Amino acid sequence: MPVPDSVRLAMPSEAVDVARLQRRSWAATPALSAAMSGISADETVRAWHDAIVKPPLAHCRVLVALGDGAIVGFTVTGPSNDPDAAATDGLIVEFVVDEPEIEAGHSSRLINAAVDTLRADGYEVATMWVPSDADALREFLVGCGWATDGAHREMGLDDDTLTIKMIRLVTDITTD
Repeated sequence: MPVPDSVRLAMPSEAVDVARLQRRSWAATPALSAAMSGISADETVRAWHDAIVKPPLAHCRVLVALGDGAIVGFTVTGPSNDPDAAATDGLIVEFVVDEPEIEAGHSSRLINAAVDTLRADGYEVATMWVPSDADALREFLVGCGWATDGAHREMGLDDDTLTIKMIRLVTDITTD
């Protein structure tokens, strides 16, 4: 019997699939791929296994999107660590859907599950930092009711070989 398309918490055995998907997403950005080339596949798998099995905080969750029984996307949720964050601000730390699967509804299922998870954990606002040039992701999020709040930052490597400009998107996730 085929597994229906869905989103659920990641299981430890899926760390390798999440790592593989993350590394593919890095490869889509040449500068990021080069910067991350020093991180081995084994290190990436171990990091994801740890995030799934023993998250750094009680409210950190790794969710996976399934399509035809395979992992086609993932996201990580938790409390916001922004300096201006309120205690009720949650964060979607990472949001990745495999490029061939984007149009299959997995992005919508994954963002809805992430917001539902943050809401269940008691957050009232969801935030996400998005690269300023990620037009398709920003357009998708705006279509889902997210908006920029004017906050921006640059992230990069300590040696300044890579700098990514980021903008913050937010949405109210309280229920009426």
